[in-house]
Amino acid sequence: MGTETLNMNESASASRPPNILFIIADDHRATDLGCYGNQDIATPNLDKLSKQGLTFDNAHCQGAMHPAVCVPSRASIMTGRNIFASSAEPTGGSYYGRSFDIPDALPTFPEILRENGYQTHCIGKWHNDKSAFHRSFDGGSSLMFGGMSEHRKVPLHHFDPSGTYPADNIYCDDRFSTDIFSSAAVEFLEGERHKEKPFCLYLAFTAPHDPRTPPAEFRPGTDELLLPKSVMAAHPFDNGDMRCRDELLASLPREDDEMRDHLADYYGMIQHLDAEIGRVLDSLDATGQRENTLVIYTSDHGLALGNHGLLGKQNLYQHSVRVPLVFSGPGIPVGQRAALNTWHGDTFATLLDYTGLSIPTCDGESLLPVFADPHSDRNRAVFAAYRYSQRMVRDARYKLIRYFPSDHYPKDQLEGNIAPSAGTETTQLFDLQCDPHELDNLIASTELKAIRAILEARLSQWQIDVGDPLTDLNQDQTVSSV
Repeated sequence: MGTETLNMNESASASRPPNILFIIADDHRATDLGCYGNQDIATPNLDKLSKQGLTFDNAHCQGAMHPAVCVPSRASIMTGRNIFASSAEPTGGSYYGRSFDIPDALPTFPEILRENGYQTHCIGKWHNDKSAFHRSFDGGSSLMFGGMSEHRKVPLHHFDPSGTYPADNIYCDDRFSTDIFSSAAVEFLEGERHKEKPFCLYLAFTAPHDPRTPPAEFRPGTDELLLPKSVMAAHPFDNGDMRCRDELLASLPREDDEMRDHLADYYGMIQHLDAEIGRVLDSLDATGQRENTLVIYTSDHGLALGNHGLLGKQNLYQHSVRVPLVFSGPGIPVGQRAALNTWHGDTFATLLDYTGLSIPTCDGESLLPVFADPHSDRNRAVFAAYRYSQRMVRDARYKLIRYFPSDHYPKDQLEGNIAPSAGTETTQLFDLQCDPHELDNLIASTELKAIRAILEARLSQWQIDVGDPLTDLNQDQTVSSV
């Protein structure tokens, strides 16, 4: 098939639009798939999906204004808007307030599909508000509302047409979470659906999020696991959020043996996830629906797991902001890779453009032109933020991260369990082409002075464009290097 691409009307059957199978993992960083070059992990099903479609090597999340990075990441996927616009409380001030809510005025992609004749069905994790869920889906099964749980004690709901989902209706299934959600997907694909309608199945796994307790047969041994080059005992300076929950899941300073154990558990979760995704894809084939189904695989964000001395996703290094992104289906180029920088909002725009539907106000860009030319060398920048302490911009080669101390936080952000640590005022500049592990800070390089100025200007403009609240607090600040 090469790099040829077709629009939706050409690729789908003449009588119906394409189905959508949208698969999203939780905490799955891009480096940890065979198709992304990791030889220590076995992911044959996702590797096969990559070979059957187009794989984006530089897909990103945009960070978060609170430690639950998955919430704004999923909201951006749902709405195509940046992390400030896609939240009803964009500053993240109240951890359990409206920062988890998608604004009522923003249509979600399943809501748009539903309004245009799709059967929309959700399985698994939903970490935004129930109101947005209710308007997005006309069905669902094995639903989990929230961020995390033990994988054999998942608090589940049956689909509630009223949209209320009271706590006393929660039930548990003693199977592993990944098995629960994949089985529900198979039942949907093989069961009684609205056969006259195309479907959008949103399949949201909770793996490989902690607690990482994979079935024993999927966990690799630790003896031969290679730790990434950027694993270190401690982060070299205070990044502004060194005491959040995720960072306390392992001892400090980080020990190599303990990090190998964490990595083995993480790989085990992913290998089990891959096996169950294979079962879902087999069902899609067996029911004769694969040829008219767009399959998307991605994750909300990545994870540190010892890289740079960090453990969680509350940072803006590549291991935490870079995610897998694979498209496979009718009209998608086969066995191709794209290096273009993308982010979650692009996935929203691409999905709607692919189905031939109008794209509402959106910060993302459709990637359909990349389907036609996967080797586009456009030097596109992507951006990310973490609370009031970190901001990031990267282009095709270089990346800049700025860190700010706690005096940049409004007073109401410094109270209770969301208080950050002091932070350190500094800037990092990395050449990702020569230093993909982000170990060599080039901020003092005179040869890169112009590059730094360009990146800082692009970052400042993005902050203004998206209404970043840090913009007003950051006037006349001078940033030093570490």
